[in-house]
Amino acid sequence: MDDTTTFTGEKNANPNRNTLRGFEVIDTIKTQVEAACPNVVSCSDILLLLPEKALCWSLEGPSWDVQFGRTDARTANLSAANTQLPQTSSSLSTLISLFSTKGLSSSNMTALLGSHTIGQARCTTFRNRIYNETNIDSQFATTLRATCPASGGDANLASLDVQTPSRFDNNYYQNLVARRGVLHSDQELFNGGSQDALVRSYSTNDGAFRSDFAAAMVKMGNISPLSGNNGEIRRNRRAIN
Repeated sequence: MDDTTTFTGEKNANPNRNTLRGFEVIDTIKTQVEAACPNVVSCSDILLLLPEKALCWSLEGPSWDVQFGRTDARTANLSAANTQLPQTSSSLSTLISLFSTKGLSSSNMTALLGSHTIGQARCTTFRNRIYNETNIDSQFATTLRATCPASGGDANLASLDVQTPSRFDNNYYQNLVARRGVLHSDQELFNGGSQDALVRSYSTNDGAFRSDFAAAMVKMGNISPLSGNNGEIRRNRRAIN
């Protein structure tokens, strides 16, 4: 939901600011759904369906059964978004803890972060990694510095998966094994810690990654869903009814 003079949403939480995109696509879908079938399909259900269809239809990704019947919240919690969402600077222990509080295991987490096989990151989110960290391939760091100078260019973009940025596959994990993770939080998955073995397994077994990712997406979609009078079918994604 959008911020107003009387309502504070979560779009401008630190982990969300300058990273979330595509709201106008959701607006278009919601408008068309409401015109055809008013007050039936929630924005929450649309948000759960979109990634499955985008990955399956456009990016050669896996498919999974999306469960419907959610209603939309009437409130938002900026503080919770700031403290409960992962940051690009998060350590492995912090990542595991954040996912655990939502009922997701460390293996769920490692599979879900494989979504970074697509997408881009702003220079400001990986500058410290390419200039100050040592667990990074030196040639890779040099390449990224051409996109992300030591100062300025904060909004410059780099693909999170340098091999196949527009295809859903396991190259993200191959990059981590080669110390070519763009974000600090990504490379934490393969840095001498508890997830090293799983990352290495996914790097050579695309089928296992796809299967585990799909299962984890279903599990994540079932985190404390609202239903019935606990929420509402929002007519407009940007505001409560």
